[in-house]
Amino acid sequence: MIKWNGKEYRCPVEVGMDVISGKWKSLILWHLHEGEKRFKELERIVPGVSQKMLTQQLKEMERDGLLLRTVYPEVPPRVEYALTELGHSAFPILKMMHDWAIDELGCEHSCDRS
Repeated sequence: MIKWNGKEYRCPVEVGMDVISGKWKSLILWHLHEGEKRFKELERIVPGVSQKMLTQQLKEMERDGLLLRTVYPEVPPRVEYALTELGHSAFPILKMMHDWAIDELGCEHSCDRS
């Protein structure tokens, strides 16, 4: 058994999938790889995600050590999200999936990460 973050797993793949799986987490990681973003910016560039789901996914990713949430003491408050070293280390996996989908599945367009 593998223990990570208070959970038990049977396989390292299971741990990895739990941490970065899901449509939203992968897209959030993809877009944050370029640099920090504010909540509204993420909401705009992650198509179809609701505020509630984005908030939930960001909390889970922060809990799992993939991203850092910084709150600036301003009025109105400014919150920015950035990948941690662990979050950046997951990017090559997403890049390989991106390239595989283009090369092997015939996807015609690359992701717009801007």
